[in-house]
Amino acid sequence: MELRVASAAERIEADESMVIAGGILPRFAKGREGELRATAVALRLGDETVCLVSCDVLMLRREDLDRVCERAEAELGLPRSNLLIASTHTHHAPSTVRIHGYSEEPLFLGRVREAILGAVSKACEGLSDAPPVRALFRLGIESSVGQNSRLLLGDGTIYWVGPRDDAIRPTGPFDPDLPVIAFERPDGKLEALIFSHSTHNIGARRGNVISPGFYGLAAQELEGELGCRVAFLPGAFGSSHNLTLSTDEMVHRIKEAVEEALSKAEEMKVDRLRSIKEEFEFRVRRFDEEREEEAVSYYCRRRLADPEPVIEVFRGMRRELAGRQGEVRRSWLQVVSIGDVKLVGVPGEMFTSLGIDLKRRSPFRYTFPISLANDWIGYIPDEKAFELGGYQVWTGFHSFVERGTGEMIVERALEMLKRLGGEG
Repeated sequence: MELRVASAAERIEADESMVIAGGILPRFAKGREGELRATAVALRLGDETVCLVSCDVLMLRREDLDRVCERAEAELGLPRSNLLIASTHTHHAPSTVRIHGYSEEPLFLGRVREAILGAVSKACEGLSDAPPVRALFRLGIESSVGQNSRLLLGDGTIYWVGPRDDAIRPTGPFDPDLPVIAFERPDGKLEALIFSHSTHNIGARRGNVISPGFYGLAAQELEGELGCRVAFLPGAFGSSHNLTLSTDEMVHRIKEAVEEALSKAEEMKVDRLRSIKEEFEFRVRRFDEEREEEAVSYYCRRRLADPEPVIEVFRGMRRELAGRQGEVRRSWLQVVSIGDVKLVGVPGEMFTSLGIDLKRRSPFRYTFPISLANDWIGYIPDEKAFELGGYQVWTGFHSFVERGTGEMIVERALEMLKRLGGEG
């Protein structure tokens, strides 16, 4: 059997009247750079078709993505289990979910859904006359764009924003892995390239503008240089941010790391293309209102110039979540096999330590978690993070899963990977 690949991208229109997601309070952009896009890479081996999508938004909930998957299955014949849709987590696009002090932008959200479906449709249709391709793979590295940003501070709290001159040490690992998969046509030109890395996608070149963020800017510049579609899929980035570099420098270093990996990439035999997507249950955490109020108020009043509006946003979120404590919810886990490479789609902002644990315990050498895939259930912290506290575990719309959910997801993903390996 021969591997065939086709790719497509659809622009997502946004305007300056739309609230921008990624902060605690609502804000509005002035100007834009790059494009917000949905980029789809469709792969076909024999009778099996799998499609991977990268979408330049902060995150998307399953109720919206399930609608896209249902339409893709009905209109294109693409099984919903074979479609993975990941958000790039740019903090410079209009809001697509209700979080913190603002809601989603319905018009923009509708455009996002249509752009995803349009990109998937064009990519899948392109498979009909796509030539066979060679798959190329290299596990690259980029260790300077990002770091574990949950720093232990002198007063025993965990860094979020504000001054950090009393920082003592990071409280977890940083993952420098940068896997690159490319697909080469018979004429030697590339059809598509996919890369992944694990840092929050925060950073626009010109400040408060609409932007795909530094990862998206790097991907779009690489497209111009390589002559193919380039899709970024976020790794386990929940505990990692850039704290030191300019956006220009981050874009440069990511591009350089991708290009270096591509220059050393070797052919990867793809004799198996498979995807499994399954539901799992999790619970909304129970919380102590007094302890939450104390933690949020102490940090904000010590580190923020104008703390009270921020404190009130967290109070409001907890008031709404108070009646939902212990509630059972359902989300998606997905595993995708592309030759030697296995992708694990996780529906939230997975902490790096959990991603590393998953990779080390996987039965496959090349296993990579993909965060914000098919849903968004907030931050997915590890046990240590719950013990230490900090913004990522303060209860709110951004963080509501119960303690142990991250470890449960890892175990469930490992079981799915083992099952994937046991199939003929």
